[in-house]
Amino acid sequence: MAEAPIEMWEMQIAFAIGILGVYVGWRGTIAKMTGFYDLSGAVKTLLYGIISGVLAASAIDVLILSEVRNETQNIISISAIALIIAFAESSFALFLLGRSKTVGLRACAPYGWTLGLGFGAMRSAHLNVRLFDPVVWDGTGFSMANIMLAFALTVVTCLGHASIATWQGSRIIENSRFRPIVYASIARSALILATVLTVFFPPTLALVAPIVAWSWFPAQESWLPSGLTPAARQAYRRTIRQAEIIKSRADSRIKGKLVDSEE
Repeated sequence: MAEAPIEMWEMQIAFAIGILGVYVGWRGTIAKMTGFYDLSGAVKTLLYGIISGVLAASAIDVLILSEVRNETQNIISISAIALIIAFAESSFALFLLGRSKTVGLRACAPYGWTLGLGFGAMRSAHLNVRLFDPVVWDGTGFSMANIMLAFALTVVTCLGHASIATWQGSRIIENSRFRPIVYASIARSALILATVLTVFFPPTLALVAPIVAWSWFPAQESWLPSGLTPAARQAYRRTIRQAEIIKSRADSRIKGKLVDSEE
């Protein structure tokens, strides 16, 4: 029986941190869209992302991460491999999000968000295992510094893939399918390379983290709600405003204070 690269409990922590990326990514607009989209379908798309993410993570480990570790390929060859894997992911996203049922529901963007979350969660979980492996990462292995780095790597990987898939889904709604594949593949390949290199040189994460942080805002404000009709978007914004007012009133109320029944 082949031995695991790290202790089993360390591997479980690595995967738990990766799965937490789904929780982090489910915050924001997607969590407020109950009633506006079929979120059961979004969960199904999340599972598709998890399965495809496992396959992609294995390919990235064998074809890119191990090559970087052994220094057997130059940056051009590794970039070409990353682009091929990214193109496969973009094509799969087009196939899944461009189905007539999904387009009919105008749910391409939110389904793309959950697809990217699942994909990023499995990719980051695999990278976390390699990060905790002392053979791979300069003998440091499982440490508090690497745990913090694993959290940062997970957030960037999950939100990065989710934002790209959401943008691609929003373009599908606008009947633009094939040109976005090129742009999405380039963005995904850059994210793949940056996250893999982070395992060996952590400052590399700073190259993509600001871009991922910026992408959060158009994804939440524009790309995710892009499939809503004008009337549905108006109702959605009204629901968000009312929820904020209710929350503000609840926070400002003195706890334990009786409410006058006449009010």
